[in-house]
Amino acid sequence: MQFEHIGMVGYGEVGKVFSAGLLPRAARVSTWDLKLADTAQAAVLRAHAAGVGVSVAESMAQLCAESNLLISAVTASNTLAVAQAAAPHIRPGTVFLDLNSASPGTKQQAAQLIDAAGGHYVEAGVMTSVPPYGIRVPMLLGGARAAELAELLKSWGLDARAVSVDLGVASAIKMCRSVMIKGLEALVIESYATARAYGVEDHVLPTLVETFPSIDWSQQGAYFFSRVVQHGKRRAEEMREAANTVQEAGFPPFMSQAIADKQQWVADQAALGVFNGLGKDATWQDYADRLTAAFPRAH
Repeated sequence: MQFEHIGMVGYGEVGKVFSAGLLPRAARVSTWDLKLADTAQAAVLRAHAAGVGVSVAESMAQLCAESNLLISAVTASNTLAVAQAAAPHIRPGTVFLDLNSASPGTKQQAAQLIDAAGGHYVEAGVMTSVPPYGIRVPMLLGGARAAELAELLKSWGLDARAVSVDLGVASAIKMCRSVMIKGLEALVIESYATARAYGVEDHVLPTLVETFPSIDWSQQGAYFFSRVVQHGKRRAEEMREAANTVQEAGFPPFMSQAIADKQQWVADQAALGVFNGLGKDATWQDYADRLTAAFPRAH
């Protein structure tokens, strides 16, 4: 397996990190993003890409024509749409690495499209937030070419491990973990903000420390608030895919859907400006105070 030209579909946070990180591993790295259709966003995207040495393709067709490794790094809701857009143009023999947080069923549908067009689909379960790991973020790979691709990526310094030749296994691992991690975020935000509204946080947090002493609950709370405020929309999309995963397993996705709703609600508040001005050092109390101000408690 050798790749001279890597094509990155999606130039958001993950796409930028992987594009820049993979530049030394290939002769050329190019990207294409739907945002290129918007003049203002396109200017920002092109400037960033030029600054790090990443080329910008003018279309999905051009990106596919030039690349023998395609990496999809978009939001969860666009996972299948990327495969649909790439399949008519993908070169036979191209490896398509799907980094997106989608259900096993969604990944299997995407694989059918890519494989039918002569490509080789490999799913990835990215097991934690890309920052601060960068391209060394732990990834689980699945599919017929997963083991071969994992060995190459490891030789490039990535933390990739093949878990199954069957598609859907890596995604199932990722999605089940997401129910817990994104669920903890949602629970902490709801619990802490409510405790703050009642003025009982100094009683609640010590009980958490007593039960789970290995966790710094104040620091963890600040981190959870900041990540959901910044990425709640994307997390909500991921949790809708987690709900699909639960549904595909035969269970009603009560909790996963509720987590998606909470993540989306926080994202909506952020879009309305509720958290404007909070810096990197903001405490969980700072975030909770913004919510209690926006939603005064009835007395």
